[in-house]
Amino acid sequence: MNDASKQISGFFGGHGENGSPLFQYVQSMSPETIAQLSRPDSMEVFQVMERNIIGLLGGLPSEQFDVTVTTNREHLGRLLASAIISGYFLRNAEQRLAFERSLQTADSSSDQDS
Repeated sequence: MNDASKQISGFFGGHGENGSPLFQYVQSMSPETIAQLSRPDSMEVFQVMERNIIGLLGGLPSEQFDVTVTTNREHLGRLLASAIISGYFLRNAEQRLAFERSLQTADSSSDQDS
């Protein structure tokens, strides 16, 4: 196993050549499934993620500056991990908000029926 495979497998907590069940599961996903899971449901989440990444990389407007970002594999991996964690948090917050709104709607409907 090469060094990059060890790092990716290590990120998922893998042990040995086959990696962890989570790593194997992610590898088995179709590109369509990964694209669907990677796309936020709301424009608000997309904008928050965009602002977060711009904040991490620097906020110079590309139309006025020729911006180039240079990094190494380790730092790029950390940036990716940060984006994944932020996305996971925002997705959970988005789902919780939708759940709370549906509960409020259900409560107001039941109050009106009474």
